[in-house]
Amino acid sequence: MMQTQTRRQVVNAFIFLGPASAFLLVLLVAPIIVDLVVAFTDMSQTVRIDEYTTDQFRKIIRPNEEALLGFELRGSFYRALAKTAIFVFFTLAIFNVTFGLLLALTTTALPDWLGGTFRAIWLLPRMSPSVVYALLWIWVIDPTERGLVNQVLTNVFGSEPVNLFLQHPMAVIVVANGFIGASIGMLILTSAIRSIPQHLFFAARADGAGPLSIARHIIMPALRWPLSYITVFQSLALMVSFEYIFLIMGPARSTMTMAMLAYTKTLAPQIGSGQYAYGAAITLILIVIGVVVALLLYRLTNMKRLLAKPRIEVH
Repeated sequence: MMQTQTRRQVVNAFIFLGPASAFLLVLLVAPIIVDLVVAFTDMSQTVRIDEYTTDQFRKIIRPNEEALLGFELRGSFYRALAKTAIFVFFTLAIFNVTFGLLLALTTTALPDWLGGTFRAIWLLPRMSPSVVYALLWIWVIDPTERGLVNQVLTNVFGSEPVNLFLQHPMAVIVVANGFIGASIGMLILTSAIRSIPQHLFFAARADGAGPLSIARHIIMPALRWPLSYITVFQSLALMVSFEYIFLIMGPARSTMTMAMLAYTKTLAPQIGSGQYAYGAAITLILIVIGVVVALLLYRLTNMKRLLAKPRIEVH
């Protein structure tokens, strides 16, 4: 009897976990292993490997006795690292978490049909092709008088046109990515708010609590774990995001994040591509940074408690 039950559990685990495990191995583990191997080679222009070396990392990290830590980072890599930190922090803090929370609180406070309609409209950019979304932003920030921002500035406020491409490039990619990223936070947090028992709201209103008190004492405590998940997930997603940056800004140095730098060094046509080993080294460093950031956020948000086994067992 025990053997039959054990065999059934093994079969069920294979059926339900097998496809997911194969998916992770093929699309996650295997690319990381390939990247690890290529990073320690001299692969360039072709897939031929002549020798295994650490030269790619020497291009990124150079020894310098005068530096504080005894080494210095290559200028392009250092700038990409700094821009990645700026991009991730401000996009996450302003839009993916804060603005997503604001949208969830606002739409759930509205009548169901109105809140649902607003959320559906807000999701349209995410459902549309990336190129279409990028073209709309290119039109919005067009530095000539044809751009939407400049039309408003010149016709409504009577001021001179501005060139956001040159004057505020990081703000452009933060806002463009933020409006897309806020939709995920909006959906997750809206679902979490909807799952709060309604009798808590009725009791709070009966006691005279206003909207702000209800949001502070009932809604926000229930959103701790969803907010923690959004913070961890979106931080890692933004670190490797470059699609909208490349489509809107192109390979500009002013918005060259680490993911963009790795892409331009390996696959981007006519802009220095073909340096496969160098791009793999950058990607490997980005993977290590991502693991460190994930562990730190896992610790800071106390995700271990969220993933703990339930105390009540049902047999």
